[in-house]
Amino acid sequence: MNKHFRKNTELAKELKLYQSIQNDTFTNELRASKFVDAVVSARKTLNEQQLKREKYNLIKDIKENFNTDTFFKSRVTNYKLHASVYNIFEHAEADEPANYLRNKFVVLEHVQSTKKLQETKTKLVNEDYDVRILASKLLIDKFNAKYGNLSVPQKRILKEYINNVTNSEKLKAYINTETRNIQKELTSLKATIPSKVVRIKINEVTRLLSKLAKKHVTEDKDVLTMLRYYELINELKKCKDTK
Repeated sequence: MNKHFRKNTELAKELKLYQSIQNDTFTNELRASKFVDAVVSARKTLNEQQLKREKYNLIKDIKENFNTDTFFKSRVTNYKLHASVYNIFEHAEADEPANYLRNKFVVLEHVQSTKKLQETKTKLVNEDYDVRILASKLLIDKFNAKYGNLSVPQKRILKEYINNVTNSEKLKAYINTETRNIQKELTSLKATIPSKVVRIKINEVTRLLSKLAKKHVTEDKDVLTMLRYYELINELKKCKDTK
């Protein structure tokens, strides 16, 4: 793949512009805006026809050397930022002003917020060892206080999500398996519920699970939804046990 990004190729030039937005930061809003405008202007100077040819050859090589079903379904970190950069690179403001500005604001927010995050990290790294240990302990205690009461299935799905955040296919397969398990358990627990209204509600949420299983890409909100389903099962089991 390195051959496609050799120095002076249009792909390499475009990649540097993406990396510049990803890594460069400004605390001043005006400077950040001028920086983004400068990057967009630099993108317009690229040879568009040559860039298209290089992208075509890159995709051709990817298809010849990788399993495209897995490759193109891999999770992209910071997807919203990259998608917004792509949109302001590929479309002019006059094409669709509102959409262009929405994407530009996403980029501006990143360019400014990243600086604050880096400053926080730098301050922590520069602190004394004891202070860093204390900060780490406080974070762990806070996490345990918030998530310490999770059930085994909830902890398991969080583990799968963390371990496979870049492997969307494996995560999706796990979600599909758990979706079927939850549907079976809800159907079983529904028979123990005397309230007709509650049984109807359980039917509704069970049907919603089918939509989740049909999604091609698992999003963060889907994992949160699964956590809530597990919590619902826990509550239904408690109602069953109190009878």
